[in-house]
Amino acid sequence: MEIVFWLAIAAIFYVYIGYPCCASLIVIFRGPRIVRKKAWTPRVTILIAAYNEERDIAKTIENKLALEYPADCLEIIVISDGSTDRTDEIVLSYRDKGVRLLRQERAGKTAALNAAIGEAGGEIIVFSDANSIYSRDALQHLVSNLAAEDVGYVTGKMVYTDAAGNPVGDGCSAYMRYENFLRSIETRLGSIVGVDGGIDAMRKKLYSPLRPDMLPDFVLPLRVIEQGYRVVYEPRAVLKEQSLESSADEYGMRVRVCLRSWWAIFQMRHLLWGKGGLLFAWQFWSHKVLRYSCFLFFVIAYVANGLLLATHWLYGILFILQNLGYLGAWLAYEFEKQGRSVPLLYYIQYIVLINVASGQAFFRFLSGRKLTLWTPRKGG
Repeated sequence: MEIVFWLAIAAIFYVYIGYPCCASLIVIFRGPRIVRKKAWTPRVTILIAAYNEERDIAKTIENKLALEYPADCLEIIVISDGSTDRTDEIVLSYRDKGVRLLRQERAGKTAALNAAIGEAGGEIIVFSDANSIYSRDALQHLVSNLAAEDVGYVTGKMVYTDAAGNPVGDGCSAYMRYENFLRSIETRLGSIVGVDGGIDAMRKKLYSPLRPDMLPDFVLPLRVIEQGYRVVYEPRAVLKEQSLESSADEYGMRVRVCLRSWWAIFQMRHLLWGKGGLLFAWQFWSHKVLRYSCFLFFVIAYVANGLLLATHWLYGILFILQNLGYLGAWLAYEFEKQGRSVPLLYYIQYIVLINVASGQAFFRFLSGRKLTLWTPRKGG
């Protein structure tokens, strides 16, 4: 039982700390892979899938029209996925500025992108969410990476904000900072494993239609790697999105994303066995499979620790620490309901939240459940 306990602890340590350290060491000893960026202005099509986004769609379109990019090289297409509010009306009001509306009956974001790709005139496709606000120079920075012939897909930097547009410092934002740090390391390795989805660009020629239940943010980058191109991270291309209003909203979103991610891992499982290179297979296992499986390691560590209490005083201390951690996560949730926040407890709560969400999603995956439709994020 001691071996089981320490293996579980080692796995948790490896997922969150060991893997980034190992990746950094490889970069140091092997040398980084460089992205040969340069100024470039190809024709770009921005695709925005929207479902009942009357609150945010006008601001998002205005933001895209104001980007620092030649107007004659930029096309904006909004795909309304059966919206029943004023989304379509608002989009149509921008026809004189070249914004196009496509409408489909409710079928989901993936189906919307499949429908729009044939209408897109750009050689570069940019994927934006309906509430994504880009920095003015974001598009320039994205496409500068695609000037490199070996790069097929690039993602930008997500920054969560409050209602006033100011960066927030809660657990969700801290987690994104950790993810962006990891993407910086992985870019120097060769390719990143995970992308944001709200500020992504890829070569149109590399796009292949997806089944409606597939998660484009996950599967498309993997298909690009499958075709021999790199997927990289550009920190100067900044996306701002409002954080969710509550932990309950965040939890629901994480369950949905994790469920579709489990299916994506299954659908692209051949990359786990070296089809995209052995180095990337190690990254895929470490960053995605083990990360999404980490809830199992937490459960095993807790149960094994409880069974070892009578064997040594050390296990008593470790069991107390584990319980204090889970108590801290619960207290953070209670404080949130009272409108209070304790940063350290919030970080602990967020780690617990994403692992419980991943666990619930895993069991839904085993039961065969799939998602094709989505609803707008409930930003604060």
